[in-house]
Amino acid sequence: MGSARRRSSRGVLAQMPASGSAPGSKPPTIADVARVAGVSRTTVSHALNGLGKVDPRTRERIKEIAQELGYRPNLRAQRLRTGQAKAIALVSSMPFAVAGGPSRLGFYMEVAAAAAESALVHGYALVLVPPVGSASALNSLDIDGAIVVEPDVDDQAVSQLRGRGLPYVALGRPSAADDEAPYVDLWGDRVATVLLTHLREQGARHPALIVGSGARHSSVDARAAYERLAAEHHWSPVVEAWPETGGEQAAYERCTALLAEHPEIDAICALVDAFAVGAARAVQDSGRSIPDDVLVATRYDGLRARTCQPPLTAVDLHLDRAASDAVDLLLAGLRGATAAPTPAAAPAPTLVARASSLRDRR
Repeated sequence: MGSARRRSSRGVLAQMPASGSAPGSKPPTIADVARVAGVSRTTVSHALNGLGKVDPRTRERIKEIAQELGYRPNLRAQRLRTGQAKAIALVSSMPFAVAGGPSRLGFYMEVAAAAAESALVHGYALVLVPPVGSASALNSLDIDGAIVVEPDVDDQAVSQLRGRGLPYVALGRPSAADDEAPYVDLWGDRVATVLLTHLREQGARHPALIVGSGARHSSVDARAAYERLAAEHHWSPVVEAWPETGGEQAAYERCTALLAEHPEIDAICALVDAFAVGAARAVQDSGRSIPDDVLVATRYDGLRARTCQPPLTAVDLHLDRAASDAVDLLLAGLRGATAAPTPAAAPAPTLVARASSLRDRR
């Protein structure tokens, strides 16, 4: 029976216009697929959209027939029928001064590339919302949900999404105590511990920590890790929290003053890569050398870290995996799955040691 049906389908297919037929020919419809497959249009719709209880062999046969016919779903009709935009947003409140930089190739864009690829596999488009101070643009976007990159306390993007009743997933643990959104943990404590332990192993005895002045969990966790290690190793704590909007130049000016005030500093762990590049310039302009006099390390292993002179020790956060996990969490929620506010199983951060912190080159 099955082979007879397949032969019948092939016969009908031979009479149908092939994919890419002459201009002006009518494209195949869902009714054409249903007729060739010998099933109802509802069955075709369920098979192609992963809905309903369709026999796996029937589902696969319908997909093959649709592909051979060159059938393409009417996305506008789907949207009217399902009420879905089939689009998700990537949102961040971090300014471009630290999230992107002049080249626009930074933390945010690396996340965006991986998230866009993952979303497209599932049939969703990714909309990039520029990391500006106001999230008002979210009100005009037709989206089904969003990924919020490292939300701060009272994050405007989160407020906008909540106001619209849209689901979201945080990339990085949410900072607000009442935020129960699912999230992918970027392991702030582990990252800081890996960097500070490495600096100590390279001879640092008076390291300074520099973080953003907000309350993102990457900063909060890093401070907690630094204070724990300072107590353990009897460091005299030096912690600076600078506004992210200042970027590299403000970091240069502030670090110049910091080194003058604390000449004993022999290592700088600047979580924000723009701050680390500015700090490296300040160290060298003060007449000290890197790494012989002052070690320098940062959190994000991006373009800034690699092109700085000397290249900066950093951490591989495995952002491609983290971004993909965030997309999966969000889409699971859109499909009705209950996602608990626990971190996804992202890989542990990996140290990338470079010339800025390696005193023992052997």
